[in-house]
Amino acid sequence: MTATDYNQMSETDFRAMVRDFVEPIFPKELLFTPRRVGPLDVAEFNRAMSEKGWIAPAWPVEFGGMGLDVAHQIAFAEELAAIGVPRLHEMGLVMLGPLLMKFGTEAQKAEFLPRIVSTEHIWCQGYSEPNSGSDLASLRLSAVRDGDDWVLNGQKIWTTMAHQSNMIFMLVRTNARVEKRQDGISFLLVDLDSPGIEVRPIQTLSDELEFCEVFFDNVRVPADRLVGEQDKGWTMAKALLGHERLFVGSPRYVSGALDRLEELAEDYDLFHPGGYLDRHLKHMQDYEDFVSLYSDYANFVKNGGQLGAEASILKLLSSEMYQAVTEEILAVTGENGLIGSQGEMAEGATMFFQSRPSTIAGGSSEVQRNIIAKAVLGLPT
Repeated sequence: MTATDYNQMSETDFRAMVRDFVEPIFPKELLFTPRRVGPLDVAEFNRAMSEKGWIAPAWPVEFGGMGLDVAHQIAFAEELAAIGVPRLHEMGLVMLGPLLMKFGTEAQKAEFLPRIVSTEHIWCQGYSEPNSGSDLASLRLSAVRDGDDWVLNGQKIWTTMAHQSNMIFMLVRTNARVEKRQDGISFLLVDLDSPGIEVRPIQTLSDELEFCEVFFDNVRVPADRLVGEQDKGWTMAKALLGHERLFVGSPRYVSGALDRLEELAEDYDLFHPGGYLDRHLKHMQDYEDFVSLYSDYANFVKNGGQLGAEASILKLLSSEMYQAVTEEILAVTGENGLIGSQGEMAEGATMFFQSRPSTIAGGSSEVQRNIIAKAVLGLPT
């Protein structure tokens, strides 16, 4: 089918087509999973989506995508969430690909975009460093030009799924003698199997291997792996994060946690006037308000609008509501929510720990509130 064929389908027919293909091939054991799913866990599914031509629904056809309009992109994402497909590790598809289409050279597009859609390249993001997380402009990993190469020295941390990736896009310090810290930062594409790179997974409280430390010791990177202008990587970093604006505030995590909370409350016979029932109704009211706002923003985008700083409201609501519901799950289950029958971490604790970083990843709640105050409400700085 062509992009025109997809975009001319009714939303109902399009959703049914997506469900008919995806539901039988996605690993059943990973549906609605509370843990983070790595690219190696769903490698066969990603290959099947690539062979179908569905791996990059938002990409233009000329780069290997489906060429979907915004309405069908949203329908595609919402249908995957309804099936129970968790948010996958798609940094190459969602973040790097669109950035290369805008800022990359023709040679970079030809080299990297086909390898993203074929799933040959699995990308991770090298942004945070020790003492440079929310204050990203203070990053220090250095890239010094030496002939036809950049030489990298330093460390990245909290690098999601680096141990399951073979490529990393990075912000690096190419000029330390600048008045404004955002200047002097550049954007590089790096092979993770380059000599001098060491990846160390970090075991989380939920007993998952999701994040990593990545060390760079005199790592040589070809000069043509620089994307955009030297010392102008901050502009691209902001553009790259903008591609997540609507979907990072999706209700999918809150919805899954609420469904599980309701099942547990029924199992524990808690639906009586007062006490838990009052708290449950408050969670549901907050959730319906959130979904209503998300629907308004989604319809705005469907009709050609461009979300700006107001998307921070979605991110803030989604992450903080997710935490509140998982806290309620632990309150409902008590000690039974901590340790399973075989001594393993129980589902309640897993969901609770998974929700903790949500108010940090993608911009902390404090940062989101600052953005809302300044750019949405127009409050004085």
